[in-house]
Amino acid sequence: MLLEEIEAIEEKGLSEDWEVLKKLLPDGWEAKAKELRALFIEKEFKDAQTLLRVMLMHLSEGCSLRETAVRARAGGFVSVSDVALLKKLRRCGAWFQWLGEALIKKLSGAAFPKLPGKRLRLVDASVVCEPGATGSTWRLHYGLNLANVCCDEVHVTEASVGESLTQYNVSPGDVLMADRGLAHRRGIRHVVSNGGDVIIRLNLRSIPWEQESGQAWDGLEQLRRLEIGQSGEWRLWIRDAHGPIPVRVCALKKSVHQTRRAQAKLRATAKRKQRTLSAEALEAAGYVIVLTTLTDLSAEQILELYRSRWQVELAFKRLKSLLSLGHLKKKDLAGAQAWLQGKLLVACLIETLIAMSDRFSPWGYWLHQAPFETVSMA
Repeated sequence: MLLEEIEAIEEKGLSEDWEVLKKLLPDGWEAKAKELRALFIEKEFKDAQTLLRVMLMHLSEGCSLRETAVRARAGGFVSVSDVALLKKLRRCGAWFQWLGEALIKKLSGAAFPKLPGKRLRLVDASVVCEPGATGSTWRLHYGLNLANVCCDEVHVTEASVGESLTQYNVSPGDVLMADRGLAHRRGIRHVVSNGGDVIIRLNLRSIPWEQESGQAWDGLEQLRRLEIGQSGEWRLWIRDAHGPIPVRVCALKKSVHQTRRAQAKLRATAKRKQRTLSAEALEAAGYVIVLTTLTDLSAEQILELYRSRWQVELAFKRLKSLLSLGHLKKKDLAGAQAWLQGKLLVACLIETLIAMSDRFSPWGYWLHQAPFETVSMA
């Protein structure tokens, strides 16, 4: 009798959890499953709810397809083989992507700006490898809204598509913050042309700079004038086929300990990649150098803002450790892409639940209030 009562409680709890999760999903998500061909007339899955619940067993809990099939059968959801599940997963990629993008849009709408009238976004890319591969297979292009530390844009491409700011949609007022791997003139032009601004870490060879006179700027000569802990800025131009772009280069001189640590890291990387390290690169490691197109903040404020870029690194660590995103479990093209999109959907659901955490209480779940709706206390 006791066992039956426990099972009944667990079943009720799972049902309540699903009701909460459904409230977070965007309008029209079930119809979209049919429209995007994730669900059409079949014997196995009777509706989109059953399909999503079974897929989340595989994606969120790390179950193998075989274990997922067993759990789905034991839970009374569906009786299907692991092979059939894989075929179904392949068809779900576009649906997962639509769900994820809708959740990202909802999360972005709940943000509170860090800069008045601007949206500060951290962007970066990471590689995801398939089992047994000697090189990267996919590249994940990821954007994080700093106001709510939630993903606001994500793209999955083949590894041949390099890191670039051109991968991201830019709206007027956006400020994209990125590391040295995205410091290219084409990407900066893309952001500026769409009404945005950039804050990008760079080294002295990332982008050729010009002074107002048109002469090249000797960065090291200027940086040597800084004392430890002192910051400075220079107004320069970068030029491409479309003309000049006015920029500011802000820099800070590191401490002796920080410089030695940065130089040791450079030497280790050069040794691993069998590259020759120049004396100029070693000297430049003693500075934090940031390029920006913003004009209304001081150099100190720009450098302080850049310190928050590590939040996107933490986001990648969460994706790879908690959701096992760092290593693909699917070896075929369609399955791998659908699996990645599903993992990103799970990440968006988790972020939405965190954003909605104040709507829950020890007396029960919030079920009736629309997500992100303002509650009047009057």
